[in-house]
Amino acid sequence: MAKAVTVTLGDMTQHAERHLASGRFASMSELVRAGLRALDREEAALDMLLRARVAEALADERPPVPVTEAFAEIRKAVAGPEA
Repeated sequence: MAKAVTVTLGDMTQHAERHLASGRFASMSELVRAGLRALDREEAALDMLLRARVAEALADERPPVPVTEAFAEIRKAVAGPEA
């Protein structure tokens, strides 16, 4: 049996009520479940992207750049051509 949960939406209450009024969702519970499923999809996509970026970085055969050199390059780029 599902457990009842109370949720305070604050400023998002009107936003949720507009979704309910659209007829797409039959209840606030249905709307919240859809939101949680969307959050799960978003987190899964971000996790896949992060894993791909880490794998790409680990597969990079270029030699590592010392942190002092990396920051010097960043400072130079941020300072722009006038510096």
